[in-house]
Amino acid sequence: MSQSQLNLNQVFKQYLQKKSVFKNKESLTDHYVPDQILHREGEITQIAETMAPSLRGHKVSNMFLYGTVGTGKSVSMKHVASELERVSENVKILYVNCKMKRVSDTEYRLLAELIRKMGQMVPPTGLPTDHVYRIFFEIIDSEKQNIILVLDEIDALIQKTGDEILYNLTRINQDMKNAKLSIVGISNNASFTNDIDPRVKSSLSEEEIIFKPYDATQLKDILTKRSIEAFNTGVLENGVIAKCAALAAQEHGDARRALDLLRMAGEIAERSGELKITTNYVDKAEEKLDMDRIEEIIKSQPRQSQAVMSSIIKLHEEGQRDIQTGDVFTYYEKICKSSGLKPLTQRRISDLVGELDMLGVINAKVISKGRYGRTREINVPISKPMLEKIKKILQERYLL
Repeated sequence: MSQSQLNLNQVFKQYLQKKSVFKNKESLTDHYVPDQILHREGEITQIAETMAPSLRGHKVSNMFLYGTVGTGKSVSMKHVASELERVSENVKILYVNCKMKRVSDTEYRLLAELIRKMGQMVPPTGLPTDHVYRIFFEIIDSEKQNIILVLDEIDALIQKTGDEILYNLTRINQDMKNAKLSIVGISNNASFTNDIDPRVKSSLSEEEIIFKPYDATQLKDILTKRSIEAFNTGVLENGVIAKCAALAAQEHGDARRALDLLRMAGEIAERSGELKITTNYVDKAEEKLDMDRIEEIIKSQPRQSQAVMSSIIKLHEEGQRDIQTGDVFTYYEKICKSSGLKPLTQRRISDLVGELDMLGVINAKVISKGRYGRTREINVPISKPMLEKIKKILQERYLL
């Protein structure tokens, strides 16, 4: 046995011998559906009332659930869907997260995934799309049933495939003799429907439910309930839940953020050999989650945005503060020349700077220069370790 295998065996053996702070870590993840969903009783009732006609064989109205990240849209929908399937044999819920890679990035793949969920298979590629539509149609219309298609992150689907698939799905009921199909769209972006075909929009938006952000008190209630399921007795120090709730309330009332903070604080404490989770571990969890989030944002940006970020970092490392858009554009043109990118206009670069600001990667404040117009003053509020990670990502893409 090699030395590395011996070391790994030791690591795993020590882990199994240590006591854990967790009783059920799963209850702190975003895909966990609790028996009781706090502070969403009104929204859950609205969803249930909209879907209830399916119990009598009637078509359910198409529905949109809107709200910022972590406001309980998906978990509320899954909760109602699970109960509906439990009490009715003729209702089937098809749930798809449209941000999942290689699941809904093309019309073909989404249909293939829906067919798989109905218990059959088609090749991952190769068939004409209209043939795949026909297979899907024949499967769902083979018996009297109500199909409710839940498209979570539906805006991601529209960005990838356009709105033609939604147009086709909203028209499918016209030709079916047995089944009925309804669509539930879930989105963080209430304005994305402005870009879709007006006919599709009018068909889809029969019912709309808005999920407002949680406040700190509501988040504290949610965390308290989940913590009872998640942790062994006595491991949470006073103030941990309140701090996680307060930090997440600042982030648009995001319950997912609050749960991630609490889970990560527990993981960091456990790795440190501690059986008590203190507020210090919440601080460490916040730092790590912020680093992970920014790293993921940079990786997922188009190359043009990455080139803009490279320009900002170059200027930042040269000691410039309150960097202006014109300076960024000058560096950006050099990066385009060395990397083979086609340069965009300065106006478009200003837009990309604004997008990076919205994502929280930089701070960009619009200032007036009188008769010289307006510009943005840019600063980089990122720790040195995070900056090094970003630089490595950009260097791998030959942009730094």
